[in-house]
Amino acid sequence: MSVKPAAPSASFSGPFALGTLSAPDQASFPGLVVPEGRVLDLRSALGDPALTTRRLFERWDEVLPRLGTLAANGATGTAAGVDAWQPLEGLRVHAPVEPRQVFQSGANYRQHVIDLELAHRAPDDPRTPEAARAEIAEVMDRRAAEDLPYVFLGLPSAITGPYDDVVLPSWAEQPDWELELAVVVGRPAYRVSASQALAHVAGYTIANDLTDRATVFRRDMKAIGTDWLRSKNAPGFTPLGPWIVPAASIADPGDLRVTLKLNGETMQDESTEDMLFGIARLVSYASQTAQLLPGDLVLTGSPAGNGMHWGRLLRDGDVMDGSITGLGAQRTRCTSQGAS
Repeated sequence: MSVKPAAPSASFSGPFALGTLSAPDQASFPGLVVPEGRVLDLRSALGDPALTTRRLFERWDEVLPRLGTLAANGATGTAAGVDAWQPLEGLRVHAPVEPRQVFQSGANYRQHVIDLELAHRAPDDPRTPEAARAEIAEVMDRRAAEDLPYVFLGLPSAITGPYDDVVLPSWAEQPDWELELAVVVGRPAYRVSASQALAHVAGYTIANDLTDRATVFRRDMKAIGTDWLRSKNAPGFTPLGPWIVPAASIADPGDLRVTLKLNGETMQDESTEDMLFGIARLVSYASQTAQLLPGDLVLTGSPAGNGMHWGRLLRDGDVMDGSITGLGAQRTRCTSQGAS
């Protein structure tokens, strides 16, 4: 299946976004992107030849006002050094940040968990599907009110760009998609309360947290439980981006549409309103154990509509188009291991 790569688009909320880009045969650079489809290399604009997107977040409180000024001047064409802006077209878009840590939330969308539980029902389960659904829904509502989020760690090495091909390993029997809202940390966070947590969020981006369903649970020793290392962390299993949109440009991250299309057919189309634990609770919970660092990611879980629900898993040639309100869109093509 021959698929034309998606052209980078400056479609996002607010006056600017951040990305990591490169010209052909050139080193990547942290870029300030404006809706007019232009990009500014922030290494020269901020006078730091070694600047990366992650280092921007380490200086977030200092640089955020400067980024706003640069974007405003670039949009009007009045900035000194306006020639430093270049068209987005023709540039390669990489994953927007290289985090040191990736915190992933599982079982965080009510309908998604209900669907997964139904898909994994034992063959001899005496309940009708309707009765099982109602019982699981009651458990989810009680969990949201009384329990804690479920958070585990992912590997930064699994991250790839928003338009890069995804190689499906030969051992992955049931590779599945999971489009998610990803939180980008801007200030170090350790043991922060839920009321303080959003002050540590710099912005938001898109992540597709691919999972091999066949290796989620250990077959050799069930008591070990889940094996997230094997099921989620193959190289390229986390397409990220294209852009990081500052938190101030997203009016309500708890009301964004998460949409994934497989070969043009809508599979996921749900609001972040369906989260069991909101962003503030997730960030606060992760920070009770670990120190969250600037540039780190907190993936917030995936809504209903994964491949297990549809009975259709990923295979060679599939194309995933993922979008979240205000954050742009990504397109990734699946290839089999060893395929060209």
